[in-house]
Amino acid sequence: MKKSSWLFQSILIMSTMMVLSANSWINMWIGLEMNLMSFVPIMLKKSNKSNSEAAMIYFLIQSMSSIIMMMMIMINMCNYLISPKIINMTMLVCLLMKMGAAPFHMWMPEIMSKMSWKKCIILMTWQKLAPLMMMSNMDNNNIIMNMSIMLCVIIGSMGGINQTSVRKMMGYSSINHLGWMIAINKSMNKWMIYFIIYSMMNLIICLNFMQKKVYFMNQMNSMNMSNMEKMNLFLMMMSMGGMPPLIGFLPKWITIQFMMNQKEMLIMLIMIMFSMINLMYYMRIMINMIISSNMMIKWNKWNKYNKLMTMTSMMINFSLPLILIMDMY
Repeated sequence: MKKSSWLFQSILIMSTMMVLSANSWINMWIGLEMNLMSFVPIMLKKSNKSNSEAAMIYFLIQSMSSIIMMMMIMINMCNYLISPKIINMTMLVCLLMKMGAAPFHMWMPEIMSKMSWKKCIILMTWQKLAPLMMMSNMDNNNIIMNMSIMLCVIIGSMGGINQTSVRKMMGYSSINHLGWMIAINKSMNKWMIYFIIYSMMNLIICLNFMQKKVYFMNQMNSMNMSNMEKMNLFLMMMSMGGMPPLIGFLPKWITIQFMMNQKEMLIMLIMIMFSMINLMYYMRIMINMIISSNMMIKWNKWNKYNKLMTMTSMMINFSLPLILIMDMY
């Protein structure tokens, strides 16, 4: 399996690129199927009960949505059988199901809690790219889109409050950010900026958790971290919540401006209010971690990996003022 993992990883990348560059629905559907068939073996790299269960749930959800999508594509080729609005609406629902957007979100935190951090990173970032690109090429149904945006923001915020699993909390956080990305999906440049910044923040936070082998909330208080590492993780979590002047505020600012131009004031207000709940449960974890004085080993050196991770995240976090200054000139 170790020898073939590079093959599946390269197919995963190439299949997404195929969806991004395709000019027909059939080619996009083939790309999605290749993506599914390459990610399932990656999930099963270490064969155990939890990985097998996660792979089965993921396969069933993705294959069900792919079957419905293929049926709609075939019906679309036969003119005047079904109204184009119904076809468009059904395909939009299929894409929301593939991404794990609310109200089709229940599988997402469940399989997140059964996988390793590496697979969680792929699921939260790379696996959302192809469906988002397909959605931006569609004539979107405003009612379904608006309902999904509001549900993603509300469920993503409320679902993470009482979680004991850090992976489930990150899953609900991903659902919340997905709602913000769907809100600016009409403008490809804007949601791509949001996606890139979110992916960078998510990658750094999850790599920190993976290095320290953190899977549950009570482990956060007993992590052997230096004060600099604690501050770094705190800033990254605040940035993920959209706290100014950190870089995570930039995509939310872009989204708010876009929603104001679209005259979607009510949805924008709901999104801003529930992003405060996100900040609250990020801060609840981080404050306990910072305040608690851990028993640290004095001869435990701050290795090169930690230095690189800290410097990279600091540079990313505080790049927003530089972007604003460059924009002014």
